[in-house]
Amino acid sequence: MHFGVLVFPGSNCDIDCYKAVGDTIDQTVEYVWHTETDLSRFDAILVPGGFSYGDYLRCGAIARFAPVMTALQAFAARGGYVLGICNGFQILTEAGLLPGALLRNQSLKFRCHSALLRVENAGTAFTGSYQEGQVIDIPIAHGEGNYYCDEETLAELTRENRIVFRYAGENPNGSLNDIAGIINKEGNVLGMMPHPERAVHVRLGSGDGAGMFESILNAWRETNGAAVNR
Repeated sequence: MHFGVLVFPGSNCDIDCYKAVGDTIDQTVEYVWHTETDLSRFDAILVPGGFSYGDYLRCGAIARFAPVMTALQAFAARGGYVLGICNGFQILTEAGLLPGALLRNQSLKFRCHSALLRVENAGTAFTGSYQEGQVIDIPIAHGEGNYYCDEETLAELTRENRIVFRYAGENPNGSLNDIAGIINKEGNVLGMMPHPERAVHVRLGSGDGAGMFESILNAWRETNGAAVNR
């Protein structure tokens, strides 16, 4: 399986994502600069956290117009797996690949600490290694992780089981309905505020994030009938 990690000016979790793929599932991975226009060689794309373009205007609002985003929209339309983490989640909402928006944390403070998430949907390509209702420990690091959408969108997300993660216990940012991660209708684009790439080994404080990368690989193998690395 071939992973790509997008890199925008201001990305700071691209290295973490790159290493997480190698350390957890030992698959091919490469960095993809924001000027890239062809993503056809990849099977999955990670949109990492950070401060793309300095978070000027709104978080992700400038990155949304980078050349690579046109390619990413085409990649997602073809069914490629896309995981947007933190700033990556913000970029995906700005690009219209996921509904809603990320607002300033309710406390108006940057929050950086461990967080407990409940797996609401274990039937996705990103969560197949977990059990529904399982509580996992995944760190957060954001100032604008307060997920918001209108009532109609929330009802749709709930009805279609597209809320993949909710905060279990403390809601660190005031996110609507405790939402920590959502998926698109087709099930191949996931956005989440917490950082699974920072929780791939107990030496990092938690190994619970490794299951996300394992899930993506297993889903790809099932779809492609592959039992070995490509």
